[in-house]
Amino acid sequence: MQYQCFKVSVENRIAHVVLNRPARRNSMIPAFWDELPAIIQALDREALARVIVLSSTGPHFTSGLDTSVFGSTIDNSDNSDNGDNSDDPITMELLNRQRSAKLYDTITYMQQTFTCLEECRVPVLVAIQGGAIGGGVDLVTACDMRFMTGDAFLTIFEINIGMTADVGTFPRITKLLPEGIVKELAYTGRRMLAPEAQALGFVNAVFPDQAAMLDGVMRLAEEIASKAPLAIYGSKRIINYSRDHSTADTLDYISAWSGGMLQSAEINEAIAAATEKRPPEFADLPVKRMQMSKDGIA
Repeated sequence: MQYQCFKVSVENRIAHVVLNRPARRNSMIPAFWDELPAIIQALDREALARVIVLSSTGPHFTSGLDTSVFGSTIDNSDNSDNGDNSDDPITMELLNRQRSAKLYDTITYMQQTFTCLEECRVPVLVAIQGGAIGGGVDLVTACDMRFMTGDAFLTIFEINIGMTADVGTFPRITKLLPEGIVKELAYTGRRMLAPEAQALGFVNAVFPDQAAMLDGVMRLAEEIASKAPLAIYGSKRIINYSRDHSTADTLDYISAWSGGMLQSAEINEAIAAATEKRPPEFADLPVKRMQMSKDGIA
């Protein structure tokens, strides 16, 4: 399938999703917000891959939201869509509420674009070259692991255009970086360079260039893809759950998860493969597909 903003390939159970508008610095146009969740959800639903690698093309990973495209969504001075430029207070209040509702729905939809990366059953590894700017930070913080080239940087750029980051940065980055650093980045819009990001544990590794980074990330993806898929799925779910819940709640969740999802077949195969000194052969995750029958969902 052809996409406006992405190239997608799957090989050896690894999906490679590439931002592919380098001439426009991979800015996030409307198609981006539709295509990314459609791609991720299809890969997950059809169990087409055990790992997803997200990378980019050109000098920057992404320049973030294409404000020239979305400007009308946040322009409170434009009444043209209602055909009414009245100064009547009641009319203006109604128009303002309609705009607020529209903006709320738009932001919620955009937030879900990145939340799908967390909800996906398989790990998502992101390889960052150049800048991850504005919405790029929202994107990379929703991934399982982050990798950067030595000259890469990230910036919570929204403050520089009079906005508060609203598509997912703050709920996630505050779990990945010290609060004081997050506030400094948010209040100033300064660039965090790759060495600082690595020193603070935001990225798993820094590479000299993009080719070396993609090679290293793909090798890690291959290792992850060789492991038991259900065990990987469970690990991702439980790690994400523990981030937002107490230790006691997480322990209870683990017990419930293991009671329903622990697979003796995967355990037996892992042990047998280790004993026989051969690569294990695990079944893929089940396809997530609901089928309707005359009696309801089958």
